Amino acid sequence: MKETVIERLIRYAKIDTQSDPESSTTPSTEKQFDLLNLLKDELEEIGLTEITLDENGYLFATLPANTDKDIPTIGFLAHVDTSPDFSGTNVNPQRIDNYDGGDIRLNDELTMSPSYFPNLKNYVGQTLITTDGTTLLGADDKAGIVEIMTAMEYLVQHPEIKHGKIRVAFTPDEEIGRGPHKFDVKAFGADYAYTMDGGPLGELQYESFNAAGVKVTTRGTSVHPGSAKNKMVNAITLAIQFQNSMPKESVPEKTEGYEGFIHLMNFNGHIEEAKLSYIIRDHDREKFEAKKAHFLEVEQMVKNKYGEDAITVEIEDQYYNMREKIEPVKEIVDIAYKAMENLNIEPIIEPVRGGTDGSQLSFMGLPTPNIFAGGENMHGKFEFVSAETMEKATRVILEIIRLYEEQAK
Repeated sequence: MKETVIERLIRYAKIDTQSDPESSTTPSTEKQFDLLNLLKDELEEIGLTEITLDENGYLFATLPANTDKDIPTIGFLAHVDTSPDFSGTNVNPQRIDNYDGGDIRLNDELTMSPSYFPNLKNYVGQTLITTDGTTLLGADDKAGIVEIMTAMEYLVQHPEIKHGKIRVAFTPDEEIGRGPHKFDVKAFGADYAYTMDGGPLGELQYESFNAAGVKVTTRGTSVHPGSAKNKMVNAITLAIQFQNSMPKESVPEKTEGYEGFIHLMNFNGHIEEAKLSYIIRDHDREKFEAKKAHFLEVEQMVKNKYGEDAITVEIEDQYYNMREKIEPVKEIVDIAYKAMENLNIEPIIEPVRGGTDGSQLSFMGLPTPNIFAGGENMHGKFEFVSAETMEKATRVILEIIRLYEEQAK
């Protein structure tokens, strides 16, 4: 199985599937179909049924049940797109066998060192797949795709393993927050699902941020600076004043765990108009709402001083903490937990400090926790993944499926 997951990851990683937040189409980039079409062909070759790929880039398939037991239909999901944060073109994966714990030379100019990335020390003796230092790797989430494909192939080849109906989904645009936007939950037809989209070995997540995006526009009046007294209103200055009214400690670089934040993502403008874009994140719904309310309070302060047209604040909720929808069916987390324990993997339950398709899917009626896929240092040139971790993630999928059958009547 180890060589199978390595071969698949390298092959999938070489296909450029980067998504584009500026695009209004679904998928946001046509090139995501390059991998989706390949996966469709491979699902057919493996022997899955009910394979559909729609115009929006959602690929579904079924592994039919081979038992008469009454077992919930379980889904496994991964996304095909890679992050727009770093180049995904001409990915050239490198294989490091029996990693010795030292520096890894990615290219003539770039080295990945455990002195800067101490997480490398967790992988001594393992086989690592890295970048060549010029692109990201795309293990987020092509490692998850590898694990699902390998698990399905294994079950087809081992019919003695009894299981219920399994549904598989490969989706677009997760990295830009749109993964579930056109996901047809009814057509997918699963009772519960798992995204294979986490990080290091053992991660098991059923809590996510509540999330919103904010666009702030300030407007001024441009007058020649030589005669501007009592006439000029500088939109840049208004924008700076707005930012200075945000809490100084609630920023990503000063928060961890369950601590939420307000993150200024972009700032540009001129005297007549300036624009700021933010994201708001908090696991606690009340604190999340309070952060949004703060934006509106500051907006009103600016309006009171400079006029109604001086500023506009637009807030759009993006997703909510999936814990709210998963806790009532916590047994799906418990099964994943037991599956890891059965495989001598220590489960690490921690909140997702980011987005996952499971957040939106859970609120769409498909409770979906998140399981480790193995990627580390994701979204950049120092990304890597362990083949052994991918193999273990594959075995977690198989054990989850086995446990559902074992517990059924």
